Amino acid sequence: MKALLVDDERLARTELTRLLEKFPEIEIIGEATNGEEAIEKIEELNPDLVFLDIQMPGMTGFEVLEHLHIVPNIIFVTAYDEYALKAFEVNALDYVLKPVELNRLEKAIEKVKEDEKESKSSNSDDKLTYDSQIFIKDGEKCWFVKMDKVRMFESEGNYVRLYFEESKPMILKSLNNLEKRLNDKEFFRISRKYIINLTWIDKVEAWFNGGLRVTLKSGEKLEISRRQTSRFKELMSI
Repeated sequence: MKALLVDDERLARTELTRLLEKFPEIEIIGEATNGEEAIEKIEELNPDLVFLDIQMPGMTGFEVLEHLHIVPNIIFVTAYDEYALKAFEVNALDYVLKPVELNRLEKAIEKVKEDEKESKSSNSDDKLTYDSQIFIKDGEKCWFVKMDKVRMFESEGNYVRLYFEESKPMILKSLNNLEKRLNDKEFFRISRKYIINLTWIDKVEAWFNGGLRVTLKSGEKLEISRRQTSRFKELMSI
């Protein structure tokens, strides 16, 4: 499992490296000393796991995550207890407090291994697939979200609203730009306003003027534009 260490304190990185020697399944492939360097290293090295400090000069760990297209597994490493709750709010795999204790680190790594068994993240062609994990921040709330949980995207001007579980956060991105990042065999743009997750379709029915309407498993009913209807029929072999 390839790991990247991100911490502005050299002694903290050295100590974590020493502790990780106890875990032969973890291969440290690089270190970063600040947020900008972390973003570059994550995009370049594509680690499976990042040990991420939260409070760093210039850019916090949370701000680092906001800049990533696809988010690897994250274990927060922090000296600040007040960040612990926020770490869980964004569904990070775990967090460990400094000074890091070996038994606590072992538990965090076990969580990573369990998660790896359940799902292997895919960064092929830099496309967002069902296995991809993204980080979303809307106001004070943050989430890590697997793309298979997102049932649809709705355009609202220069923003896009994501629908997953009971949450509906917004991100500053156009639907056109988002569409370019999505795997078109998994997500389909049904109209100028909506992109849907194809696995969330519960029912397809004929609609006005030769169009179609889909009902999602969550109950939302959405009309497929006439322009997209033929493409949809071809894709779904209707």
